[in-house]
Amino acid sequence: MPNYRRAWLPGGTFFFTVTLLERHGNDLLVRYIDQLREVVQEVKQRHPFTIHGWVVLPDHLHCVIELPAGDADFALRWRLIKAGFSRRLPLLERRSAVREARRERGIWQRRYWEHQIRDEADFARHLDYVHFNPVKHGWVPRVADWPYSTFHRYVADGLLVADWGGGDTSLLQVGE
Repeated sequence: MPNYRRAWLPGGTFFFTVTLLERHGNDLLVRYIDQLREVVQEVKQRHPFTIHGWVVLPDHLHCVIELPAGDADFALRWRLIKAGFSRRLPLLERRSAVREARRERGIWQRRYWEHQIRDEADFARHLDYVHFNPVKHGWVPRVADWPYSTFHRYVADGLLVADWGGGDTSLLQVGE
């Protein structure tokens, strides 16, 4: 079995990619976006974290979050988000015998990608990647056209302009 190494930094800022098990043609995350938002808010209330950037695509999501000082347990938060979202969905997916034996849903990939943000430049690159991702995957021609993104908050706060990222492929240099 691989030796997965996680970066446990209390109060750290991290980039994550979290993916559905069945990616091809799957739109669960946007079809049930309200349920996903509810779960994230519930987990944030019980186990606080700051969302710096977040984008939800049909089959995966990316985010940049910061944990409170003295807290390094992002795994707990992801476990609660994934489980809470799964419980809100009808049981329609195919499940392997192993998942059935473990009473697991067949919605999420078990693992996720995490990257500890190292400095301001790394933070900016990952935030750009988060916001540009719907364009990268061909879902929309402009970043502003994708509704499930913190990009709109950045525009409303005057931190980004509405036409930001117009075809700039340098925004693809991090992530997956």
